[in-house]
Amino acid sequence: MTQGTQTFLFADLESSTRLWEEYPQAMPRAIERHDEILRAAVEGARGRVVKTTGDGLMAAFNSAGDAVSAALVAQRGLLGESWPGTAPLRARIGLHSGEAHGRDGDYFGPPVYRAARIMAAGHGGQVLLSELTAELARAGGLPSGADLLDLGEHRLKDLLEPERIFQLAHPQLPSELPPLASLGRRPHNLPVQYSELIGRGDELVGLREQLDSAGVRLLTLTGPGGIGKTRLALAAAAEQMDRFRDGVVFIDLSGTREREQALAAMVRAAGVVGQADVPPLELLRRELSSRQQLLLLDNFEQVMAAADVVAELLRHCPGLKILVTSREALRVRGERLFPVSPLGLPAQDGGTPSAAAIGGHEAVRLFVERAQAARPDFALMTRTPRLCSRSVSASTDCRSPSSWPQPG
Repeated sequence: MTQGTQTFLFADLESSTRLWEEYPQAMPRAIERHDEILRAAVEGARGRVVKTTGDGLMAAFNSAGDAVSAALVAQRGLLGESWPGTAPLRARIGLHSGEAHGRDGDYFGPPVYRAARIMAAGHGGQVLLSELTAELARAGGLPSGADLLDLGEHRLKDLLEPERIFQLAHPQLPSELPPLASLGRRPHNLPVQYSELIGRGDELVGLREQLDSAGVRLLTLTGPGGIGKTRLALAAAAEQMDRFRDGVVFIDLSGTREREQALAAMVRAAGVVGQADVPPLELLRRELSSRQQLLLLDNFEQVMAAADVVAELLRHCPGLKILVTSREALRVRGERLFPVSPLGLPAQDGGTPSAAAIGGHEAVRLFVERAQAARPDFALMTRTPRLCSRSVSASTDCRSPSSWPQPG
């Protein structure tokens, strides 16, 4: 696998769920043709298809210019196809460059995740580039007739730093497109996340399906403390940003113990102006009754006495959805539970696991990330088995995976 600076290309079919529902018979062949066009564009520009990603793919290029050329050819091919039996299939494409880690034929690391997030901000027929990729592509020469439009800085889901994004412009590409689906489009107070979400892809898909359902108004993530409910809920809420006209409100209840404290925290976070002659619950209910909004109530187990507040808001605020993290269910009518399980550990085969063998497991990746935050020189090593010590050090080893601390 090629190491060093690579340009990563992510492509994804826009509105794929709707297309599959409307054209169930014709979509298999349409998807096959869609994939043929993308793959031919990548390989024709000296790129390598790393993997398919649902209704899209991930590719890597040694040259940013080659990646831009592939994106242009792919979009022109998709836009020029007749698509018999279905509506036109339109892909959004994102590009970013950097050094990523290769493992088992795949790439991991911040440049990969940033490329995927840039792609997710786009629309069908659009090609988006990071600032670094735009600079590299310009230095190497853009395809004939192509230019790059500066769309400004945008905050992207799960990324700490905003990204300056450029759009590939060409006479054969659409020019009138909606604003980017970045976090700046909707109001929110979600805290910035300083690390990637590790090993929760399936859970995110499940949460997305639940929150997309009109019949789910209250969704509660349950599980023991430290298992990762808050981090998962924040990622799910960030993905829902553009679904709610009035955005997302995050409410941290970890410091509350009484119902009235929790109610006051909700009023503050929702930006409701207090009135001396109006009870807080009535004030909150009036304000939220006209909003289309997602509330994320974190650490609700601290104040289960406020469950009636949630029930009251659901009754009187039809545009409201509520996502909760709690060690136990709220037991409110209509509540849907979503249990969060621990990340998987390597299987025990009786031998001493090598660092290379266990390093790709999700729980181990999270453990290493947390350890390196405290000790930057921490690294997994293969040594004579012995029990883990209480302190984390670069020589820490475990006799068996079952003795490792659970990530949280």
